[in-house]
Amino acid sequence: MSKQPVCNPDKIVFERIAARGLVIGGGVFWIIAAFAARFSFGGEGVVDSVGGAIYPFAAAVVVLAVGWFYERAAAVLLFAASIAVLVWGVLFAWEPTVWLVMTTVLVAPMTVSGIFFLLASRMERICALVGVPAATVDSAS
Repeated sequence: MSKQPVCNPDKIVFERIAARGLVIGGGVFWIIAAFAARFSFGGEGVVDSVGGAIYPFAAAVVVLAVGWFYERAAAVLLFAASIAVLVWGVLFAWEPTVWLVMTTVLVAPMTVSGIFFLLASRMERICALVGVPAATVDSAS
């Protein structure tokens, strides 16, 4: 006997907040890290350092904007970025400490955020199948 899927708007809200929170938190972390690395260790000025921080900012904004409307597409972007980081590590033969840092503060949060986006998308489809209008699901957030 198969279990009937149950619509849970509160679960959608939690999954969306968690996914978006990880994207925002990761974006803020990497913006600060990119700025600080160029400013402190690279000896560059403020303007050049801000220029280097634009890339993580743009990436976070794109994933957040896509994820706001297309959760599965955002999940694919996050999973692809996680794989790209792993390939980057292999190609540049990172030492174990770099692997630990990049896996902990980049790959894991992107992967978990992608999973939350997928779970929210799945629950929204379940709610649509059982007849809960999308407005009801969205108003819970």
